Amino acid sequence: MSKYQSDRAFTDYVHKHLATPLIYKPLWWTQVKLKKDYAKYIDMVNGIDYIFRNGNKILSVQERFREEKFKNYSDFTIRYRRDENKVLERQESEYYKMKAHYFTYGIINSTKKEVNNTSDFLKYAIINLKKVYEKLDSKDIYISDNGKNRCRIVDNAKLECPVKYNRDGSSSFFPIDISFLVKLWGDDMVIAQRGFF
Repeated sequence: MSKYQSDRAFTDYVHKHLATPLIYKPLWWTQVKLKKDYAKYIDMVNGIDYIFRNGNKILSVQERFREEKFKNYSDFTIRYRRDENKVLERQESEYYKMKAHYFTYGIINSTKKEVNNTSDFLKYAIINLKKVYEKLDSKDIYISDNGKNRCRIVDNAKLECPVKYNRDGSSSFFPIDISFLVKLWGDDMVIAQRGFF
């Protein structure tokens, strides 16, 4: 099984067995069943993994789940670039295409290999991406290839997020500290969470 297939199987399992009953159901979010081709299209073009309905509202979501070894981190990550990709159109990653309303980020209580035995999230958050996009557009959140490991608050008003590189050279990403989002701009940056602050 390729790394992509392994990652996809992990994410699909966590979505179905943990996120749906433990995160979305208590919020009264009901997943909309999409045609396979359309689901693939909105994922590739708009960075949307799932569509939900809550009453009359339609909600689009990007998801990312991690195994328990990431439990000490207080940030979520957005894929940034794939500069080594030979296909020019694929070098810009999810940061450049994401149009989802929300980002669900969770850390499970097991390893990736033992995902079938997982029973809960150690922590999770649903981040309001519309608010994050606004802060990125206004440069209140800015990405800096500064060699740092974590985000930092600058001048008590801005959030500097470092570019990080995957060891295998496949891509880069940047972390956004969830607690810093709330500290700087209030509770409406995160609509639900457990364990991040």
